[in-house]
Amino acid sequence: MNAEATDALLDEVHSLAPHAVADLLETRTPAEGVTVLEALNPMVAQQVLHEMQEEHRCQIIAAAPIEKARQWMHNRQYPEDSVGWLMEPPAAVFRPTMSVRDTIEALRKLTKRAFITYGYVTDEENRLLGVLVFRDLMLGRPEAPLSEVMYKSIFALQPEMALTDAMKAAVNRHIPVYPVCDAEGRLLGLVRGQNLFEARAIEISAQAGTMVGVEKEERLSTPVMRSLKFRHPWLQINLLTAFVAAAVVGLFEHTLDRLVILAAFLPVLAGQSGNTGCQALAVTLRGMTMGDLGAGDEKRLVMKEGVLGFFNGCLVGVSAALGMFVYARMEGNPNALMLSGVVWLSMVASCVTSGLCGALIPLTLRKCGADPATASSIFLTTATDVVSMGVFLGLATVLVR
Repeated sequence: MNAEATDALLDEVHSLAPHAVADLLETRTPAEGVTVLEALNPMVAQQVLHEMQEEHRCQIIAAAPIEKARQWMHNRQYPEDSVGWLMEPPAAVFRPTMSVRDTIEALRKLTKRAFITYGYVTDEENRLLGVLVFRDLMLGRPEAPLSEVMYKSIFALQPEMALTDAMKAAVNRHIPVYPVCDAEGRLLGLVRGQNLFEARAIEISAQAGTMVGVEKEERLSTPVMRSLKFRHPWLQINLLTAFVAAAVVGLFEHTLDRLVILAAFLPVLAGQSGNTGCQALAVTLRGMTMGDLGAGDEKRLVMKEGVLGFFNGCLVGVSAALGMFVYARMEGNPNALMLSGVVWLSMVASCVTSGLCGALIPLTLRKCGADPATASSIFLTTATDVVSMGVFLGLATVLVR
């Protein structure tokens, strides 16, 4: 395949979801598949391999260079969304007794076949002892051993670490390449900072869609039927939860027949409480994604969102109650003041509940082992609609005669 065809293929691939790339590569030669996978972010390359049929995956791995094939096979043993999926094999590994002169000569040869940022010094059991920065290496005495010029304060990641934890640990270090070691300190591979943050950015960019039932791998180019398969089940669930909210309203049909004015304020309450819950949900998911929500912080988060919901409900409730009072007086309703009180109390209760639900729903999903962002907006909408409408109509039934 010539250079122009290769560039055209890569341009096409970068706009596709992993499953679409897998489908495309299954129609191409194994050599073309290797070229494409080597150009992708390592995590995306692993996702593409995972989507492929076993026969095509084996053909591509067999056609790849030995080191690359070994890397792909080795990385597949680690969980998706982990550092292990992003690892590259270390190319510049030396012993501490090796001289600066010999190391530089070895690097001259290595740089012809690999992109090397740092060198690494390990012992006979491959435990990482130090990192070689090229500036220190070039300025060192030619006969000096590497143990004298290596950087001994080592920061390393572990392959089982989640990308969120790795990003949080590395965010303030500004290092282009991070070594990856096991629990015993043995060097397993490398992760480039660009790949690490790019992979996490892919996860974060998918979060907004996941909240409403859109799968992470869906793109603009995803075929209609596949998008339908991803989205439709969640819409059926949303419809079921909407029936629940409708049933709550149905319980107070006689109240609505008697006080038709209440119907005008149902969407006001639902919309305001929904927005309050979405604010709490966004902050909670952001804390989980960035690793800010540590063990034991859940109670403090829930209490904070409940208090915020109370104060927001009190303040917004005053405006809503004033609106109800003016509207009721214009309609000549003799219960204008009582209706205003019902609106205020309902707004406070709705905002408190929605704030609590915005924090509790993702926390509950995470505790159950599910993705905290998975369709959380659907569950939140159900909770806020049921509570806001139920409280509003229930109070009106009891207080307004």
